Amino acid sequence: MGVTNIAKKIADASLFQNFVIGVIIFAGILVGTQTYHNFYAIHVEIIDLLDAIVLTIFTIEVIIKLVSEFPKPWKYFADPWNVFDFLIVGVCFIPFEGEGAAFLPVLRLARILRVFKLVTALPKLQLIVGALLKSIPSMGYVVMLLLLHFYIFASASVFFFGRNDPWHFGNLQHSMLSLFRGVTFEDWTDLMYIQMYGSDHYGYNDEMRLWANENGFEIVSSASGMVAAVFFCIFVVSGGLIILNLFIGVIMTGMDEMKAEAELDALVAQKRSDGSFTLNGEMDILANKIEELATSLELIKVLMAKAHDNAEKLEKDKAS
Repeated sequence: MGVTNIAKKIADASLFQNFVIGVIIFAGILVGTQTYHNFYAIHVEIIDLLDAIVLTIFTIEVIIKLVSEFPKPWKYFADPWNVFDFLIVGVCFIPFEGEGAAFLPVLRLARILRVFKLVTALPKLQLIVGALLKSIPSMGYVVMLLLLHFYIFASASVFFFGRNDPWHFGNLQHSMLSLFRGVTFEDWTDLMYIQMYGSDHYGYNDEMRLWANENGFEIVSSASGMVAAVFFCIFVVSGGLIILNLFIGVIMTGMDEMKAEAELDALVAQKRSDGSFTLNGEMDILANKIEELATSLELIKVLMAKAHDNAEKLEKDKAS
């Protein structure tokens, strides 16, 4: 048990953690030097030696954390971040020589991913990544809404602008790709001006016309004027400034949830360390969380009631 206590003290020591962070940063720099092929070819022996030292340090880190969990070392793998560390270190030990040389890019990828160990070493980064992962289910609905938005506008743009501008709106897939460019604000005004003034007067070159002829598109230049201006302004505002900002809202919600969980875990850990974590204390914590949830539910009910009242008022106004 003495070895276990020593390993636990080392794993929890801030000096050890800061040392590991420094090694991770150094490993990232080392991977960066290997992208300069001439420099790497000249200093290959030194760089490979340093890479082996880095791998040894990461292996020792894994061993120390495993030993600190004795007599239940499998508890080490209960933390997903520890599993990530273990896999990254393990892949680096796989020999990729001879026939396995084809898998050399996998080893290089593993070396690059070692930089992500910085996430496991810094709790604040874990909080951010955890919030992103927690937000994925909610993001799915935002993605569905965004795809529906893109599909409607892409179909409409093919009907409205396909003959004038087949390069961007000749078919559905080209139209969706062009609209994605527009929603990122990458020269979206050029897309609009081509439709406003016609492809004969703005934006088209011989290469575009040759491509259209080779792919069976007939270019019929037509100026849509204000129709194109209104169409693209509505799309950019609704897609770029509203729907995409929903992603930020979802991530911020996930961040708040992760922060609350981290604070709760820190409070429990503190109470356990000073011996004040009792059943009554645990019940108090749970009661506080339930009270917060009840408050949130009441707020949701109020907002839903207001939305219902507004809908009824709107229906009455329409009827009158």
